[in-house]
Amino acid sequence: MRGHRATRSNIGCAMSLGRAFGAGLGARLLALAASLSLVAGCATHGPPDVPAADNAPVRLRVIAFNDFHGHLEPGTLSLNLADPAAPTQPLRVAVGGAPALAGLVDALRASAPHSVLVSSGDMVGAAPLVSALFRHESTIDVMNQIGVDVAAPGNHEFDAGVTELQRLLRGGCGVDAADAAMQSCARQVHTGAHFPVVAANIEDAAGQTLFAPFWVQRYGTVRVGFIGAVTRSTPFIVVPSGVAGLRFTDEAAAINRSAAQLKAQGVNAMVVTMHEGGETGSAGQPADWNDPNCPQARGPGFEIARRLSPDIDLILTAHTHQGYNCLIGGRPVMQAVSFGRGVSVADLLIDPFSGRVVREQTVSRNLPVFNDRSDATQRAAIAAAQPEPYAAALRDSRSRPAITQAVAAYAAAAAPRSQRVVGRIAGDFDRRGRADSAAGRLVADAQWAATRAPDRGGAQLALMNPGGIRSDLACSAGPPCSVTYGDAFTMQPFGNNLVVMSLSGAELKALLEGQTAAGPLLSPSAGLSYRWLARAAPGQRVQELRLNGESVRPELDYRVTVNNFMADGGDGLSVLRQGRQRLGGPQDLDALLELLQTSPAPTSAPRIEWVD
Repeated sequence: MRGHRATRSNIGCAMSLGRAFGAGLGARLLALAASLSLVAGCATHGPPDVPAADNAPVRLRVIAFNDFHGHLEPGTLSLNLADPAAPTQPLRVAVGGAPALAGLVDALRASAPHSVLVSSGDMVGAAPLVSALFRHESTIDVMNQIGVDVAAPGNHEFDAGVTELQRLLRGGCGVDAADAAMQSCARQVHTGAHFPVVAANIEDAAGQTLFAPFWVQRYGTVRVGFIGAVTRSTPFIVVPSGVAGLRFTDEAAAINRSAAQLKAQGVNAMVVTMHEGGETGSAGQPADWNDPNCPQARGPGFEIARRLSPDIDLILTAHTHQGYNCLIGGRPVMQAVSFGRGVSVADLLIDPFSGRVVREQTVSRNLPVFNDRSDATQRAAIAAAQPEPYAAALRDSRSRPAITQAVAAYAAAAAPRSQRVVGRIAGDFDRRGRADSAAGRLVADAQWAATRAPDRGGAQLALMNPGGIRSDLACSAGPPCSVTYGDAFTMQPFGNNLVVMSLSGAELKALLEGQTAAGPLLSPSAGLSYRWLARAAPGQRVQELRLNGESVRPELDYRVTVNNFMADGGDGLSVLRQGRQRLGGPQDLDALLELLQTSPAPTSAPRIEWVD
């Protein structure tokens, strides 16, 4: 399938302000530079600029990735891609890893006169140990070497709070004694991000933007503005205390204000990098990630895209880990799955007189990041099915040796902890399930076991949010199977503490009733069960709620264990803020390790009966 075409944009000055200054400083510096008509020379990657006649169109290749989550190593990452010889038959292709991502970026830059590499958020957070052990300094270091030019923050950038995020971006070593197990500056002094971070819709208590709202770069004779934003739901999906005092405002309104400012400065080519997205296709069967029609496109990312200023030419999205390349309002709306398994590429042709993108000449394409494990026959067939020059980039890309060495060094430093066997399992624990999942039940059981003793809280049950479980535990070699520390950490990377609290039976039912009707639902520990009537009216979905076979009584208090993210009202679980007689417990990961060390963890049947 050919890459689809779109239309128009604006151009801008090379203001490389935006190094993640806190408390609105980045935004104020940007405004000052604009008012003084300051222009900073910003380096562009790719072939050196060739002096061009003022009337020559400028070609800019935008390369983007999203939701990397510190996946420096390829591990077992893969993608299901259509078989060119039999499009209805998917091919499972090995992809991903920072060295392969760097190699594809290099190949794409080599055939473009001007290029820019953009991250659309969640570069770090909820990450494997090779990133998290080093407080994500390893990922920032590697991204500096790959050559990221500009990034938007994602919600997971705030997992450890805004202060830690600012340190990570500015540079310097972490000194938090509570996080002493993490190895800040383990291999060298952390120098921070060498790229600006932009977000127009995060405001501090004084109403100033936490980051510069946009970044402007000159390419040849034109300027291009890059506007950032993050999902406004961030306060509800990270630990609320970590973003206290910040406001996450309406994404479209903030982006449109920035677009108007850029236009007033004579910047007429604009790209949005936004950590919010949507889905396409039917449930469980996403559409072709290069189908411009994007059947059944839905979700907040698409709603925002439809509200954006017509002056914006390209919309890069994230957050939902989906792959799509939609044409909405004459401009591409793109996302390239997650974990560095794919990239979005958009070639823009910019008119030198108006500074606008000639949208009918825009070509956009999502591409897989083949790695050294990719099957050569599959790779050749998929590459041959792409339009040029993307086919050549896929054929020619090779892992960048320097990145391979850097990742290997971090992996070796993490190996003594990562490869230590910590327990055994008696089967697969995955995250699949319309209601509760096997992985969720395992974690809930571990948290209940860690807090049910009277001196540890006297918990009667535990509940686990599905978003807090980031990977499966596979038992492919036949049970019992060994589990390493790295496996367990990747499953639960947040380092949340457990909290035991008292809720009445009525409050417990209200908590469960407040879940999203479409699931997945909170996973309960052993002994708690109920029927979920998905089509019932709110307040009537939870039926036959029982604990250890007895009906939960609304007037009685029950001791409930959750993680501190949930206890603070994360994921919209506001009922948990009402919890009384709170007692702090161990870290969630420690509870899981304790359970795994006792005996091979058995699999269990669903505890929630789903009724359509």
